[in-house]
Amino acid sequence: MDRRTLIAAGLAASSLAASPALAKDKPMSRLYPVLEAIITAWHHQDVEGVLVNVTDDIIWRNSGGFAPAIRGKAEMRKALQAMAPRIKTNSWRIFDYAESADRLFMEGVDEFWTVDGHHVAIPYAGSLMFRGGRVCEWREYFDGRISASMKAGEPMSDEVKEMISRPLAK
Repeated sequence: MDRRTLIAAGLAASSLAASPALAKDKPMSRLYPVLEAIITAWHHQDVEGVLVNVTDDIIWRNSGGFAPAIRGKAEMRKALQAMAPRIKTNSWRIFDYAESADRLFMEGVDEFWTVDGHHVAIPYAGSLMFRGGRVCEWREYFDGRISASMKAGEPMSDEVKEMISRPLAK
């Protein structure tokens, strides 16, 4: 083996070792940290902390399609301010996510305990569209029947327990 072949083989081996796919490392995310900031703010029921991460013309489809979208930051503020006093504690978690250009796809659970003692865990999937580093459209997909039954005090089904027991995104 000559010197050129040895150097070429060494370079090829070092580029393979540094490959994220082979190293099992997820590539650096640009959008997911914004969602993490939103989750952290909502954990503290910090409405303004959530809103700093969305555009003034946000479209929030938070009902799984059974109610009209919330349009604009002022309307989102009203909706969040109405939700916050009904929630004692929350544990919103993301199990998996993927990014594509300016869209973040996510799967997780919106889990919380109401002030009247009900435990609610809603498995869902969603999509966030970004503009200028902030969320401009937010779509959530979930089964509203699960939410309504748990808010009424019904116990969590074994199926939901299994769905929400997954490890978190890293």
